[in-house]
Amino acid sequence: VQLVESGGGLVQAGGSLRLSCAASGTIFGINVMRWYRQAPGKQRELVAGITGTGSTDYTDSVKGRFIISRDNGKKTVYLQMNSLKPEDTAVYYCNVPWAGLDLWGQGTQVTVSS
Repeated sequence: VQLVESGGGLVQAGGSLRLSCAASGTIFGINVMRWYRQAPGKQRELVAGITGTGSTDYTDSVKGRFIISRDNGKKTVYLQMNSLKPEDTAVYYCNVPWAGLDLWGQGTQVTVSS
């Protein structure tokens, strides 16, 4: 079982990016799916989460700009990032707690230039 992320890159301030994280392998009954990020020299922080029923939560700094969603059939979680700011620059990781495991993706770099 692994999580594979995609969609990072370099974008100018005010631009948008969409991150994807797909779970592969024999995995089912996923409940919570989350996105974290870690900027250089900073601790990893929770950005957004979504439950199996679609309830969402966001850290204050991204509210109104980021949207988390999921496709249960594809076992994929998305993070639509709009109105990006230089302070959003970080490595973004998806996280899925499942069957007593704490699964993490490999990380995808998001760089926002001013």
